Amino acid sequence: MKTKLPSGKRATGGYALIIVLGIVGVSLVMLSATINRTTAVQKLNAHNNQYVGGLNVAEAATEKVFAKIAYDWQTFGAPTFYANLSSYRLNYPNEDAFWTNYEFSDGRGNLNQTYVGFVTNYSGALPSQYPGLFTANSPVYRLLSNVRLKVGGYNITNAVQVDVLLAKIPITTYAIFYNNLLEFSTCATMTVNGRVHSNDKIYTGTSSVLTFNNTVTASSSITSPYNNGSGPWSFPNNANGGVFNGSPKYSTNVPTVALSIPMTNAHFFIEMPTTNDASTDLGRQRLYNQSPVILLVSNTTVTVRIQSPPDSGTVAGEDPSPTILTFTNTVGSLMTNLPFLTLTNKFFDQREDKTNIVTQIDVGKYATWLTTNTSITGTYPSDGANGYPNIVYVADNRTNAPTQLPSIRLTNGIAPPKNNGTGFTVATPNPLYVWGNYNQTNSSYLATTNTSSGTVPCSFICDGLTILSGSWSDATSYTSSQSGPNAATAITINAAILAGIVPSTGTNAGQFSGGVHNLPRLLENWGSSTVWLNTSIINLYNSTMATNKFVTPGTGSYYTAPTRKFSFDLNFMDPAKQPPGVPTALVAIRYNWGVPPPGTTNYNVIP
Repeated sequence: MKTKLPSGKRATGGYALIIVLGIVGVSLVMLSATINRTTAVQKLNAHNNQYVGGLNVAEAATEKVFAKIAYDWQTFGAPTFYANLSSYRLNYPNEDAFWTNYEFSDGRGNLNQTYVGFVTNYSGALPSQYPGLFTANSPVYRLLSNVRLKVGGYNITNAVQVDVLLAKIPITTYAIFYNNLLEFSTCATMTVNGRVHSNDKIYTGTSSVLTFNNTVTASSSITSPYNNGSGPWSFPNNANGGVFNGSPKYSTNVPTVALSIPMTNAHFFIEMPTTNDASTDLGRQRLYNQSPVILLVSNTTVTVRIQSPPDSGTVAGEDPSPTILTFTNTVGSLMTNLPFLTLTNKFFDQREDKTNIVTQIDVGKYATWLTTNTSITGTYPSDGANGYPNIVYVADNRTNAPTQLPSIRLTNGIAPPKNNGTGFTVATPNPLYVWGNYNQTNSSYLATTNTSSGTVPCSFICDGLTILSGSWSDATSYTSSQSGPNAATAITINAAILAGIVPSTGTNAGQFSGGVHNLPRLLENWGSSTVWLNTSIINLYNSTMATNKFVTPGTGSYYTAPTRKFSFDLNFMDPAKQPPGVPTALVAIRYNWGVPPPGTTNYNVIP
């Protein structure tokens, strides 16, 4: 039987099937592609996750080593860091089972180690988080870790490196640096042009104008409370609480600045050791051990010790065969052998209420002695092969009555020893007195803030510092309530000061330290005379010998105040013009970070 389709109709069933099959086929292709793409994405994600995770693990290794290096560098200084170099390399994350999933190496095939290697020495500005500061001849070390996932995943070795700058920042790059409470309370008009920092609180507040033209930082707070019997004052940015013009203006609760000397007992820095400790980490920080020339005064003798560091990385006190000269402390003996030294002067310090027995150094004559004495020139030839004798450590250890104070006094200091431009530092555990102009051979720059010529890098490091005008009189000091003549004369001193204070014991008058403006102590009736002081003022410890408290000047006091022209010496912003022996702030800084090829340790982050 034959069947015919109705007229005008076409067969469509076969075509529909073909279309359906086509759609199904395309769908299957798309599904397959989607599945393949999803699988590829999963693999890429897994690969990327493993890669990122490996980077994090490698970075954890470098961070563990960095934490140990930063602690040692900032707490104990360079000697401990160098002594522990080999132990740093043995550190990698191994605190719990998670880290056992990874294999650690140092990029040189040494398993369970982290690469720690010297890269270069750096001098120059510090990164932006340390505005205005620089470092000189500071080492850069590379920390590097290679990491591989032990089981499963992809055959990926990750590598991370970080270059660490172990910065040594001269503390004299600060205009004012205090380890403890820093008080500007009731100061006269003062403009501070350099950085200011306290490892504790800072107090401002004065009826005069206090201006900061650079950043002020405190590891605690900056406030203007009632202090020295006055206040409270409004803070900040007005004439009473202080005008802050820095950028940033100020910061509080910043990290404590660690120094190259221990901060909990910093007075040890100027003390004589009881035993020979020059070869120890702590002992190398003592100025006694750093000093090329040591003068020790006893009741009957003066001992001169001339010492030179045996090699780089050591201090002068490690000299195995120093030259030791001993002279009787009679006038004739000293005139012949140590013509710069006198031991017969005495004067009365009205603040301490004691008679000072004085080791007096004529700085100009000492400068000549350094270049003519054969014991000195034999150890320190003029070519500087062994360095220069740019620190003298002086200790007056004579027996004294309770009413006496053994002290050191510098005279004729207008032209201190140049030491081929490296400068000159006087260090002593005694109170130090500076009598007359100091460190300015260009007479046209006396009574100015100009230190562009006529000076060398100088510092005074002592138990307490007192400035005496050129008109000072030892004889008058016993009879005048304002010691010295009726009116002191103007004085110019160009030197950094690291000295102790007698700290405040309360907020009332009579309980005040005198504030930073009185850290350089004064006697005499200064009247309208001016003290020109181009300096960096540093306080790390309390005085232990000059311990009588500050008294507000006026009737019956031991001095009347001068006009103070205190200025930050901008020479100290030059790495080549740092006073010898001044401690440095130690900061470990992550300097460069990179992802080097595995198995390399010389990848340069910056082309």
